[in-house]
Amino acid sequence: MKLVNPPGCPPQNPTYSQAAISGRTVYVAGQIGIDPATGRLVADDVGAQTERVFQSAAHVLEAAGSDLQRVVKVSVFLVDLADWPEMNAVYVRHFGDHAPPKSTVAVSALALGARVEIEFVAEI
Repeated sequence: MKLVNPPGCPPQNPTYSQAAISGRTVYVAGQIGIDPATGRLVADDVGAQTERVFQSAAHVLEAAGSDLQRVVKVSVFLVDLADWPEMNAVYVRHFGDHAPPKSTVAVSALALGARVEIEFVAEI
């Protein structure tokens, strides 16, 4: 296994990695809408947070030798399922015709008060 922590990602604690590569698969840790320059959420709305999640995930996937078009599974965590349409609009814009399997789970809270967190699994 190889850990992936590219520069330009939000600062994390020593027990956290942005991704792990095992064989020809990269597992991207749950991403929330953090501005890497400030370490704070980009906004309170789920659309802006989801946009930032995809930017972060694309950066991590690239560092691991992959990209969004090689994603094979996505797990979405939402604090409020009423945010699903807004999150999904950003999701569709980034994936286009590529539609990997997706699970969406309602949770009671996320780190830093985020409204959405997304994990990605991709081929390399």
